[in-house]
Amino acid sequence: MFSVKTIPSTTSVLSTYTTFTATTMLIRGVISEVKAITSQLIPTRLQAFLLSKLGGLYSNRSSQMTLLIDEYNGYSINELYEASEIYLQTKITPSMERLKVSKAPRDNKVTVTIEKGEEVIDVFEGIQLKWEVTCVETNENHQGKNEKRVIELSFHNRFMEKVIGSYLEYVMEISKAIQEKNQVVKLSSLGDMGGGGMDGSWGSTNLDHPATFDKLAMDPALKKELIDDLDRFVRRRNFYKKVGKAWKRGYLLYGPPGTGKSSLVAAMANYLKFNVYDLELSSIYNNSDLRRLLVSTRNRSIVVIEDIDCSIELQDRQAGGYEEGNRQLTLSGLLNFIDGLWSSCGDERIIVFTTNHKDKLDPALLRPGRMDMHIHMSYCTPSGFRVLASNYLDITSHDLFHEIDQLLMEVEATPAEIAEELMRSEDADIALEGLIKFLQNKKLGSGKLDSIGEEAGLKEENESNE
Repeated sequence: MFSVKTIPSTTSVLSTYTTFTATTMLIRGVISEVKAITSQLIPTRLQAFLLSKLGGLYSNRSSQMTLLIDEYNGYSINELYEASEIYLQTKITPSMERLKVSKAPRDNKVTVTIEKGEEVIDVFEGIQLKWEVTCVETNENHQGKNEKRVIELSFHNRFMEKVIGSYLEYVMEISKAIQEKNQVVKLSSLGDMGGGGMDGSWGSTNLDHPATFDKLAMDPALKKELIDDLDRFVRRRNFYKKVGKAWKRGYLLYGPPGTGKSSLVAAMANYLKFNVYDLELSSIYNNSDLRRLLVSTRNRSIVVIEDIDCSIELQDRQAGGYEEGNRQLTLSGLLNFIDGLWSSCGDERIIVFTTNHKDKLDPALLRPGRMDMHIHMSYCTPSGFRVLASNYLDITSHDLFHEIDQLLMEVEATPAEIAEELMRSEDADIALEGLIKFLQNKKLGSGKLDSIGEEAGLKEENESNE
């Protein structure tokens, strides 16, 4: 409580009030004079600009910054999104309430990822960061509703430079190391184009195909030529840049059914450790969808279009496009990605076409720069048979090999047919004898009779006529 002695007198209070009032009036007068002067000397627009900047300095802004990492960057996959997803798998703890688990038929183990709405706290060089996976519904299009996945990264804004310059690079490095450790070749195919959007178009599974170049029943010289071409391609990044070409390569595999075209693609993927995209043209609506799908494939990948001669009726550029309702997919649209402007959207890309009938293909598909190497997958040869005998019977020589070689020179049998016969018995003698009978029947069925058989047939025919 105030004592009587400490209570200010009425005179001092009035004096203080009078001084304060006079000072306030003086300040107002000065402000009015300044406003009058500035209004005459400084343009109105500049005044508004300065006031907005000064106001921003004193506004109560949040110190928190949030980076949004979209799953897709335009047409292309956002590599930072994929790296963040892999990195966040290392931050999963038992305290989390919601996790997403999945397992593809060929996956060796269950995949656990962060579910949307779940938060992950991370610390990097003393900086606390918060991760969160969210989903945003975008506008409907002709494919239906589309849901976009976004990863949010929040932190104090004064650490922005370090987070973008160091932390995100660290996340990318950790992700790359995990991918290299768990290096698995993936096979991706199209989902239901009518029921999903960009994030549902490619579905992938592990490519556990055992094919290798050592196990392929193809001409040894051609096999070596292909391996050398692949090796040369992957090591010439700077060369492609120097000559001004997109870092891509095209291969046409042609030959009868059962000659190993699909197995060759798998062997190429296993050799290079490239992911495979199986592109079925009949599932694509138009050139725009084709472009979006192809650009969304990753680097170091093989895009395969099997049986291109019969997968869809691609019309020539003069005649227009293939139309079915609202669909329009043209040959020019496909060619534009193979070697047009869109072909440069990605590195280390291999494009493979397969066909049973090379003569049915449009010449525009075959010229150099589109299909750089044409590989003929022929009927089984003696050298190819040796590979199959080693694969299926674990033998490299046998007394019956010479007879089989002679028959293979006279009949057309695919490696698939030979392999089927060799699988009929684990006993090499029985399997090879069965193969000889199969080839002899093929020879008889094709009309390639020996001279004794021809004479016997003519004699029998003459007797019946008599």
